[in-house]
Amino acid sequence: MKRIYLLFCCVSLTTIIALGQNDFKRNDIYLEAAGNGLFGSVNYERQLTKEAGLGCRIGLGFYTENGFYATIPVGINYLFELKRKGTFIDAGMGIAWTQKDRLFNSKNEENFSNFIPTIGYRVHTAKNVMWRLSAAPIINKYSFFPWLGISIGKRF
Repeated sequence: MKRIYLLFCCVSLTTIIALGQNDFKRNDIYLEAAGNGLFGSVNYERQLTKEAGLGCRIGLGFYTENGFYATIPVGINYLFELKRKGTFIDAGMGIAWTQKDRLFNSKNEENFSNFIPTIGYRVHTAKNVMWRLSAAPIINKYSFFPWLGISIGKRF
């Protein structure tokens, strides 16, 4: 519970700081199917530079193989701007911490981490919509699994 509270405080503080700036849209909130959250996730991302470049992300997700698992994907990425305005190559590294939900599995609680490198194509539209298609293979203590992700969200 302390981790969730800390996560909420960090995201809230970052959002408050970000709302004070209005020239460059450095923040994204988006839904991701597959990708770093495994089956699905809601994510917040912040560009750390005033132009396309280094960014970080955090989210809440899930997957449902052999029970319900909650995931917390975190990561860094770098946006390489392409010739066409608003298009990027999005390369990054992330970790999705995974915990089997106690409601469904009180005796055999299981926690593990997934390492997830990503490479994708990203678009920022004139209406501040962001969408991305990415390759995001999952590497954990059990296996290596090729994986894809699709994201759509709002820039602010």
